[in-house]
Amino acid sequence: MFVIVDFHTHILPDDFRHDREAVRAADLTFAELFCDPRSRTASADDLIAEMDRSGVDRAVALGYGWTDPGLARLANDYALASAAKYPERIVPFCSVNPLWGAKAITEVERCVAAGARGVGELHADTQGFDLANERVLRPLMATAEALGLTVLVHAAEPVGHEYPGRGTTSPDILMAMVHNFPDTRFVLAHWGGGLAFYSLMPGVRESLRNAYFDSAASPFLYDRRVFAVAALAAGASSLLFGSDYPLLSQRRVLRQAGGGALSPDDEAAVLGGNAVRLLGLDA
Repeated sequence: MFVIVDFHTHILPDDFRHDREAVRAADLTFAELFCDPRSRTASADDLIAEMDRSGVDRAVALGYGWTDPGLARLANDYALASAAKYPERIVPFCSVNPLWGAKAITEVERCVAAGARGVGELHADTQGFDLANERVLRPLMATAEALGLTVLVHAAEPVGHEYPGRGTTSPDILMAMVHNFPDTRFVLAHWGGGLAFYSLMPGVRESLRNAYFDSAASPFLYDRRVFAVAALAAGASSLLFGSDYPLLSQRRVLRQAGGGALSPDDEAAVLGGNAVRLLGLDA
């Protein structure tokens, strides 16, 4: 049996979950993602229960691309505390906005000292910056490279249906970002908005040598063939299982990944092996 790592989950402090209107009023990203009052949120305990039901060994806990620095710090603290409570289960990332400048770097360094393993999720549209702007992103990416961090970026398809938080971070914008920072380890969420499939172009594949693609919310976006096609196009070694829990259950995305879509070796790599290697986890 192989280890299963969910590279894309979200958890929130109880105060955020119980007073959502106040958080929506203070933070643009949260307001966009939780415009529907029925949208689900989860605590760390909820995530652990979901992992136990789904047979998931570890989960990366991401931020939501906060626009309010105070809320970001509180959410980061919660992710760090949750990882301390469940050290063998939860891997914390920290969320900042590159536009905060030196304050963003200070927050990343603070979180890394407390155990954070990466930065993300970045939501360029609601956070108000251009992923293709090398000058804006350089301090954050230089810090990530120096500290050995992985940066997870929200991505969106240039075609398809609308949904809350979709945004406009399409494959061409992501390619510009990756080109500007070839030494930064990126995870491009939601199959990179389709960028994974452009890896069939040799030049694109070479440029993406430090980029990975997660499967967050995949059943909302693609049919069951997507894992096999992505493995063929981008290579199974660059794919990461991600659910986007609590938006979707982990089991639902695991079902899409299973069923013979991948070879046994590729399935082990995509569902956990690649994440273990990328984050230097104890398998």
